[in-house]
Amino acid sequence: MESQLAFNPTPASSFTAEQKEYLKGFFDGLSQRGLVPFAGHTASGQITNNPASGSPNMAAEEFYFNTPVSDLCREERWKFEENPLDIWDKLLAHANEDKAPAQDDLFRFKFHGLFYVAPAQDSFMVRLRLPGAILSAHQMRGLARLATEYGPGRADLTTRGNLQIRSLRPRNIVHVLNAIQALGMSSRGSGADNIRNITASPITGIDLAELYDVAPLAAGLGHYIFNSRDLYGLPRKFNIAFDNGGAISVLADTNDIGFVAVRVSDGKSVPHGIYFRVLLCGITGHRQFATDCGLLLRPDQTVAVAAAMVRVFREHGDRTDRKKARLKHLLDRWGVDKFLAETEKRLAFPLIRFLASDCEPRHRIDRAGHIGVHAQTQSGMYYIGISVPVGHLPVEQMLALAEVADRYGNGEIRLTVWQNLVIPHITGKHLEAAKADILAAGLSFDAGTVLSGTVACTGSQGCRFAASDTKAHAVILANLLDNAFKILEPVNLHVTGCANSCAQHYVGDIGLMGVKVGGEEGYQVVLGGGSDQDQGLARELFPAVKFSDLPPRINNLFSAYTQRTMAGETFLSFTRRHGIEELKAFCQPEEHS
Repeated sequence: MESQLAFNPTPASSFTAEQKEYLKGFFDGLSQRGLVPFAGHTASGQITNNPASGSPNMAAEEFYFNTPVSDLCREERWKFEENPLDIWDKLLAHANEDKAPAQDDLFRFKFHGLFYVAPAQDSFMVRLRLPGAILSAHQMRGLARLATEYGPGRADLTTRGNLQIRSLRPRNIVHVLNAIQALGMSSRGSGADNIRNITASPITGIDLAELYDVAPLAAGLGHYIFNSRDLYGLPRKFNIAFDNGGAISVLADTNDIGFVAVRVSDGKSVPHGIYFRVLLCGITGHRQFATDCGLLLRPDQTVAVAAAMVRVFREHGDRTDRKKARLKHLLDRWGVDKFLAETEKRLAFPLIRFLASDCEPRHRIDRAGHIGVHAQTQSGMYYIGISVPVGHLPVEQMLALAEVADRYGNGEIRLTVWQNLVIPHITGKHLEAAKADILAAGLSFDAGTVLSGTVACTGSQGCRFAASDTKAHAVILANLLDNAFKILEPVNLHVTGCANSCAQHYVGDIGLMGVKVGGEEGYQVVLGGGSDQDQGLARELFPAVKFSDLPPRINNLFSAYTQRTMAGETFLSFTRRHGIEELKAFCQPEEHS
């Protein structure tokens, strides 16, 4: 048996000439001392022993989220080289040296909520995270102290129901982060490629018309993100909103994911009750609203579904091209069905497909509901919506609002996506005193229909991308219109400094985007945008107008509106009823003098 298994080499006479040549080269090679056998890769990925046809690198190329490292864009390579969450030592070093870091670390600092805003300002800005856009009077006072000691003596409210403090010197950034944490707050993940502030209907839980109190859902998702390290460092930024189905919008259709409460009453295929529809891929900078993806979720499923969807995006979003890295682009490549299938793989429960048309229509939105005095669902209680023009909130007003919230409410302050705020839970007997203290602080709850609906991004005073001083110009235009005209219906003026559209100019009744006109500050002007029940992208009226020429044109347009409007017609309806050439003509005084 052993003799049958013994090695019996093939006689040399049986080798072909080619095999003989190969063996001669092989044994000649072994006779050379120190020779290392070659193994490399061909262009097609095969392993070869021929140095002339392959790369000597025997190791397979590293991948980062399914992307070859060599294909990563600049920002993704920075994240690959060093996780931005692990740079606390660098924050300390730059604070001690009182200097801003190099470009790669400037990007990483944003993961901690720190933005170096040069050349607009030679300083940092810190942006907070307020899940559900709710903070306490105690926290407001603490932030006022920060703004006094380290900042410019004010805070800025944002279009994500959030708050920012500017003009921070590098030497103070660690002090500020520590002070924020001591207030029970955080700024982690508020910038760069992360899930931005989770927004919720600003009067949720107190809304007479709401279907479901979404504050616990927003808070739950916010805490889940904060404690899930793998949900930082997405391909690009990501926005999520919860809409309670009630009286005030949270602009859910402008988010990457929008959860909107609905009622199902037929009870045929699912039990009747309150559920959530899921909207996907809102990105107004690309002129796209989020659309219903066909899902129906129980309230307790929303946070899990959001986490699963974000992880699908994290793993498969484009990391080679920043311009194609939002969720919209992943669904453009895959389609909704594949995205939902990948989401479902990560869930321990099935997703329910259910037609939106089989749900009851959403409650009509009150466009002025975030301003003024309104009754709550709790008997004898009221909330006051307070106008904060373009979101500028000086320290004195921060302290005054904290006092109103503590003295007359339950110590709670809620921010809105309209750069305003709400103080809830005020009893009827304290209502007049609360109103008087708000007015004494220089604030208003009846600011005029344009100013109270005006939204403006940071602008050139604090952002290197902005082409114009948006906040100053927005206040000038709003005051001009409010002083000249008495308009009963709200008018939303959205003023943004660049094409990134942080102020979402395409969804405003009037939208302005900063541009340079002959070296001067100017704007592209668009009209007729809206969201939710008024959903529609604004149309371009003028591609570029110097700001100095803009007030008279807008004044003439409103003059034409007041003279030509039909009974009960809003400014939005008026602009949509007329063609662009007609509207241009209205901007000229001779057309309606």
